[in-house]
Amino acid sequence: MSSVSARLPVFPWDRLEPYKATAAAHADGIVDLSVGTPVDPVPESVRRALAAAADSPGYPTVWGTPALRDALVGWCERRTGAAGLGHGNVLPVIGSKELVASLPAQLGLGAGDRVAFPEPAYPTYEVGARLAGAEPVPYHGAPTALDPAGLRLLWLNSPSNPTGRVLGAAELREVVVWARAHGVLVVSDECYLELGWEAEPVSVLHPDVCGGSTEGLVAVHSLSKRSNLAGYRAAFLAGDPAVLGELLAVRKHAGMMMPAPVQAAMAAALGDDAHVAEQRERYAARRAGLRDALVSRGFRIEHSEASLYLWATRDEPCWDTVADLGKQGVLVAPGDFYGPAGERFVRVAFTATDERVAAAVRRLTV
Repeated sequence: MSSVSARLPVFPWDRLEPYKATAAAHADGIVDLSVGTPVDPVPESVRRALAAAADSPGYPTVWGTPALRDALVGWCERRTGAAGLGHGNVLPVIGSKELVASLPAQLGLGAGDRVAFPEPAYPTYEVGARLAGAEPVPYHGAPTALDPAGLRLLWLNSPSNPTGRVLGAAELREVVVWARAHGVLVVSDECYLELGWEAEPVSVLHPDVCGGSTEGLVAVHSLSKRSNLAGYRAAFLAGDPAVLGELLAVRKHAGMMMPAPVQAAMAAALGDDAHVAEQRERYAARRAGLRDALVSRGFRIEHSEASLYLWATRDEPCWDTVADLGKQGVLVAPGDFYGPAGERFVRVAFTATDERVAAAVRRLTV
């Protein structure tokens, strides 16, 4: 058997283990600001919906219940400004990472096809291309400068992970026009859309961007961060019904079914904006404290106008920064996890508890 894993880069987080051990040895314990996993409670309304649907002995559907599809369409129209969507424009998926890693293969891409993604970027975009046998193409700046020959899939990510950069409507519109002219599918990772701080993120599905048409466009959304549902694996796609219909047909054969209780919980979460506002307030306070502390320690913060991270640098190799902060019991992610463009940055998540964030602030401002 050929080794599929041989196509892939080294799993980056394994390299962080020695620094994690150093941080964990701190007298007051580790403050882990590296991965960005949610730590706050799942909203009570969501837990109630999950429990109420616990007696679900039958197989769920890949497409989701009509109630879930209604919730997906309603949220998209309310939060992204998209108009005229129907059930054919949405598709639930079992967490966004699964989707990102498997999308090129599910679309039938392979040798001779090219998949472009921004750099620095979430590393799973490259993983998905490599798993399909396609060519990964990182780009800097505007993707409209890419050679469109053989380019089948173009990833956008706004707000960005790791940088927190937000693409404006005019930038997105230019990309959409260019991609449609060259027959390139645009997939926009918008998992942090509801977490804008110094800029208002806009979806690729907004009429100002797409002209009121979803043709050639797919947006990826997740409930992991905005609703603390990372453990539920609840995400979805919205956009071109031809693309989503093809994915639905493939995923039916593969049995990619979101559990029925999770579908019910997801519908409840999408219908409740109040808990999102409450969670935003928690993150805003943590962000402000960490930002001030990092600046006081000599860091420069770039972009970071949205998402759950601060993209910070002291103009030194990222692993030197990781080591220095690790001695203070603070663990952060080295920027080169996200490509060579991040080699002098670190990504600092503000997803730890209020108590742990306060501990990090104290240590950074001593």
